[in-house]
Amino acid sequence: MIFPPRLFNLVFSLLMSLVMASLMTAIVTFINTGAGAGYLGRFARAWIVAWPIAFTIVLFTAPLVRRAAGALVREPTR
Repeated sequence: MIFPPRLFNLVFSLLMSLVMASLMTAIVTFINTGAGAGYLGRFARAWIVAWPIAFTIVLFTAPLVRRAAGALVREPTR
């Protein structure tokens, strides 16, 4: 274990926002500008803006979303 369990929400938010912001930024940058010359620079500039926003959103909404998902998913009764 690298991090103590009390940091789970922070680590989860960091990882989820990295994946989400990276994939979304890559796709949207490709759709808007194509994959030609300068794509990686455009992607990097967009990601630098997107990641802190995504991290903040995930950090504050993940507990609410987990609770909502828990309310929607139940063990089947026999």
